[in-house]
Amino acid sequence: MCEKKTRTSLNLFETSTLGQPFEVMKTQMAANRGQPMLKGLQAIYSRGGVFGFYQGLIPWAWIEASTKGAVLLFTAAELEYRASAAGASPFLAGIIGGMGGGVAQAYSTMGFCTFMKTVEVTRQKSAVKESTFKIAADIYKREGIVGINKGVNAVALRQLTNWASRFGFARYAEEIIVKARHGDKAKGDGVDKALASAIAGALSCWNQPLEVIRVEMQSQVKVEGRPEKMTLVNATKYIYQNNGLSGFYRGVVPRIGLGIWQTLVMVALGDYFRARMK
Repeated sequence: MCEKKTRTSLNLFETSTLGQPFEVMKTQMAANRGQPMLKGLQAIYSRGGVFGFYQGLIPWAWIEASTKGAVLLFTAAELEYRASAAGASPFLAGIIGGMGGGVAQAYSTMGFCTFMKTVEVTRQKSAVKESTFKIAADIYKREGIVGINKGVNAVALRQLTNWASRFGFARYAEEIIVKARHGDKAKGDGVDKALASAIAGALSCWNQPLEVIRVEMQSQVKVEGRPEKMTLVNATKYIYQNNGLSGFYRGVVPRIGLGIWQTLVMVALGDYFRARMK
């Protein structure tokens, strides 16, 4: 029970500090791919000042954070342990744990919440203030359970590759850093884990095209010629036709910041607290 509370607390801390502002920035840029970064930041600020950078935090990001962290760390830790016991290297075991944890959290907790966070950032604001719950209810009435989980397969692909990369790169980088700083048979410290996690968080953003496709599938931006029903295939075609290859990398800078922050909290701090509880 204590370990589950720690996982949840870590995820809530990550989201409520730097996580959500980075999330809002990358979503704004990925959904509005012709918009320069400065214009994107101004657009976010115009939606409520500093609070504009925390759109979707309450309740959707908090609901997501209070569940997905526990799912990720429990699943990843179990699979990583099993893979290591079967003889896998720390790098391979980290990849296996990350893949399993990422997919588990995508399908169990993230689909609906990720969709609603994107809706909050990309929807057209009306003169009449609508509650976020009313918007969710309206989407459910129109499109059912499928509608409020739009883009969940893209989320699963992103999470699978995200956490496989983050755990795998973190374990691999940590081995190299420990050897360089302390020697072959030495044990790493917190600084080693933090450095390894920062490197892994940045490198894990190689899958930015999946994130842009996910945002496009969930976006509420209305543009002439945009397909009404987005799938992985037609979202990919639409982005390429309108923005070329560079369109798949819009929002990568704030996502690198998010990746570093998430990996520092969930991998480095997660390892630290797990070791303290043993």
